[in-house]
Amino acid sequence: MSVQVLAAEMAEVELKDVPSKELTPESPLTTKADDKGIVESEPKAVVPSATTPTMEPIVKTGDPSPGFLTPNTKMPQASAMKRTDPQQNGGEAFVNRDGTVAEAPRLKKIQFADQKQEFNKRPTKIGRRSLSRSISQSSTDSYGSAASYTDSSDDETSPRDKQQKNSKGNGDFCIKNIKQADFGRREIEIAEQEMPALMALRKRAQGEKPLAGAKVVGCTHITAQTAVLMETLSALGAQCRWAACNIYSTQNEVAAALAEGGFSVFAWKGESEDDFWWCIDRCVNLEGWQPNMILDDGGDLTHWIYKKYPNMFKKIKGIVEESVTGVHRLYQLSKAGKLCVPAMNVNDSVTKQKFDNLYCCRESILDGLKRTTDVMFGGKQVVVCGYGEVGKGCCAALKAMGSIVYVTEIDPICALQACMDGFRLVKLNEVIRQVDIVITCTGNKNVVVREYLDRMKNGCIVCNMGHSNTEIDVASLRTPELTWERVRSQVDHVIWPDGKRIVLLAEGRLLNLSCSTVPTFVLSITATTQALALIELYNAPEGRYKQDVYLLPKKMDEYVASLHLPTFDAHLTELSDEQAKYLGLNKNGPFKPNYYR
Repeated sequence: MSVQVLAAEMAEVELKDVPSKELTPESPLTTKADDKGIVESEPKAVVPSATTPTMEPIVKTGDPSPGFLTPNTKMPQASAMKRTDPQQNGGEAFVNRDGTVAEAPRLKKIQFADQKQEFNKRPTKIGRRSLSRSISQSSTDSYGSAASYTDSSDDETSPRDKQQKNSKGNGDFCIKNIKQADFGRREIEIAEQEMPALMALRKRAQGEKPLAGAKVVGCTHITAQTAVLMETLSALGAQCRWAACNIYSTQNEVAAALAEGGFSVFAWKGESEDDFWWCIDRCVNLEGWQPNMILDDGGDLTHWIYKKYPNMFKKIKGIVEESVTGVHRLYQLSKAGKLCVPAMNVNDSVTKQKFDNLYCCRESILDGLKRTTDVMFGGKQVVVCGYGEVGKGCCAALKAMGSIVYVTEIDPICALQACMDGFRLVKLNEVIRQVDIVITCTGNKNVVVREYLDRMKNGCIVCNMGHSNTEIDVASLRTPELTWERVRSQVDHVIWPDGKRIVLLAEGRLLNLSCSTVPTFVLSITATTQALALIELYNAPEGRYKQDVYLLPKKMDEYVASLHLPTFDAHLTELSDEQAKYLGLNKNGPFKPNYYR
């Protein structure tokens, strides 16, 4: 069955040689159909039939002028006589009282044939960057070509093949585009407004230069927040060389601003695995420059130096590590007797655990999922693997949005916390067929293996909130029978032979920093903790720290927290002497024992 749509075109036309024969209302309606399904006809209502719905006339006698007409448009008077003009192919005309003739509205009948016209055809030519949300053309790639996608902002030339210099003629960096430096500088200035502790530390300590002589090599996410940390370390006297700990998290404009400011930065968004290790090597391997401090996120930098340049540890004073994965590697080295220098475990400091891991992830999990999938959370069934601080933040956010949340956990203490917080504790294989979203945040490997991926429902969203990309067995999906389809930046459909597909985000890498951003204020807490840990290890007298992994002293944890309180106009209560004596505490802290978590 076809559908007829009437559209009116109003126009004022002077007609000549109009016949005197008057057209009666009963005159038949004549139409001419063309091959395109568009026909022109006289302005009479279509006679109802079995296949044609009854429609009201466009303009009725006595009706006011349609609102879409301009004030200057002359509308035929209601009492005008109708005339037919043979020179206009049978078109109708109105003869007004004053004798003038005006053409009646001409109607177009647009005909759409059911099951013949395809409305969902995609454009045949779409540019490389036109990956729109709803009508983008998906590029279908084989498993071999799906390993890396670069969200390029200018060209496809690898930064390794470019020769770039900043305005001062320095070329000791490798980034996407140095011309983006001005944009990056504005990003950094915005971040400074939300990082009060680092700015206060910079102001208080830059006169003393507690890091004078320090040569810090870093491997972290290169974002505006990291840039504020790097510039703070520089203000405190340190020299810095930096690479990215994640191939997708680098903000290219921020890297450009740092390079323009004289920092040796080797990173860009969308690096390959080879680029990733090449950038780390360029940071470390520079003739005439020997690092004496390491700031790591994930342990890759420490691993590379241990593997390629073990003699460097003779001059390195300490390592500061902030991730679960990196800390686990350090404890493994310590247990095996292979840790050559003292290391500071920032990840397990109270300020990092209670704020960065919990509050940061509570906000950024929703941001990352919304930006990539536009998913509505209400009523969705979600399984969160791991109920540490990251898992707690993710679960709280999803529950508040109306999702039905399940939790998997190996630790009975964390499992009991999940139950007490109102979440159902399950094994992954019990719910894998029914859930809409799977989120990993364990820091482990092979949490979601091919067996689970095969059993997921069509359209299931799979993502990772842990540091490493080992939690989801993405490598098992790169097989000839599965098709990878790029939908948006960092969003892939992995399609099974039967047509089932899952939505894989960031190829199993860290969702929030790969696909969205994170709250600047909470990163200020972590960055300040990292800076204080570097100062502590660098200035510690010989013998204070042995070749082992240490926690940040509680006094420093409390100092970091106190630097952020003025932002909220918060006022701490002070203990009286009697109260301090009763509790056995110093009035100025620390207020918690070192074992407090």
